[in-house]
Amino acid sequence: MFIEIVSNLHSGKLAEWKRLIGECGLSEMEPASQTALLWDDDELIGTGGRDKNLIKYIAISPQRQGEDLLSTVITQLRKNAFEDGYNHLFLYTKPSNKDVFSSLFFYPIVQTDKVLFMENKRGGIQDFINSHPKADPNQINGALVMNCNPFTLGHQYLIEKAASECDRVFVFVLSEDSEGFSAHDRFEMVKNGVSHIPNVSVCKTGPYLISSATFPTYFLKDRDSASIVQCDVDIEIFTKYFAPHFNITRRYVGTEPYSPMTEKYNQILVNKLPDANIELRIVERKTSNDVAVSASLVRKIIKSGEISLLKNYLPQTTIDYLQNNKLI
Repeated sequence: MFIEIVSNLHSGKLAEWKRLIGECGLSEMEPASQTALLWDDDELIGTGGRDKNLIKYIAISPQRQGEDLLSTVITQLRKNAFEDGYNHLFLYTKPSNKDVFSSLFFYPIVQTDKVLFMENKRGGIQDFINSHPKADPNQINGALVMNCNPFTLGHQYLIEKAASECDRVFVFVLSEDSEGFSAHDRFEMVKNGVSHIPNVSVCKTGPYLISSATFPTYFLKDRDSASIVQCDVDIEIFTKYFAPHFNITRRYVGTEPYSPMTEKYNQILVNKLPDANIELRIVERKTSNDVAVSASLVRKIIKSGEISLLKNYLPQTTIDYLQNNKLI
C-alpha cells in the first residue's frame, strides 16, 4: 500500500476517486483542493480531502473496513495541512461516526440529528469564546450575525435600529473568506461604518459560524434539506456558545426579498431562538429609490463600473475604504 496527496484530480485518478466516493454512499461533487489517495496496487481503497482547514470526503472501501485505513488517511491529511500552515482542523460527518473520529483526536463542537461538527483541538470553540470579555447579564444585549459583503446602508440601518433598542449590541462578522470581499476587508468596513455608535461591539466569528457556500453536503442523502441542516448547525453553535457568553437575549435580522435561503434561515430562527430564551426581531429592510438595499446589488453595480451609483447604497465610510484600498 502507498498513499499520496494530489492536487487537481483528473483523468484516471479522478475516475477512481469518483468510483470510491460512490461506493461509500457519498454524493459526487467537486473534489477538494488537496486529496489523499490510498492505493493497494492499482486499486483505490481510501481517500480524504482538505480545503484549507476543513477535512472532507473521507471514504474507505467497504471491502477494507476494519483495517485501520482511516487512521492512515487522516494522518496524511494532518501532515499535509501542517505543511501548509493549518494546525486547527475541522470536519463535518454523520453523527454515527462520532466514536471513530473521536478515536483520531477530533472533538465534538455541536451535533444535530443529521450532522456532527468536530475540531482537532479539545475545547477550541470555548477557548475562542472565552477570549472575548463577557457581557453584563443585567442589561439588554442584542446580536447580529452578518456577512457584509460589502457593508451597506442597509446593514448600518439595521445595526442602528438594534443599538437604539439595546444597551449593548454585538455584531458578529463572518470570518470566512468567500467570493467578493475578503474577511479582513469586510470586518474593517463594518468597524468603520459603526464607529459612531458607542454601544456597538464588532466581533469576528472565527471558524465557527460559516456560510452555506462552504458547508459540505456530500454526506447528506436529501440534498434539498442541506440548507436547513446548515442553518440548524449555525443556530446550535450560536445558542450553545455565543449567546450564553455574551448574555444575548435579542437577535436582529432584516427582511429578505431576494434570497430564499436567507428567508428560510430567518424562519428557522423564528422557530428555534425562543427555545434558547432569545427574542428574534425582524426589521423591514432599508430601501433607496424604492429598491431594497442589498450587498449583492452593490457588487453588481461595482462590476458594471457605475461607481457613481454607490452613494445610494453605501455609507461614505465604505466608499472611502473601497477607494483607499483600490477595491473599486
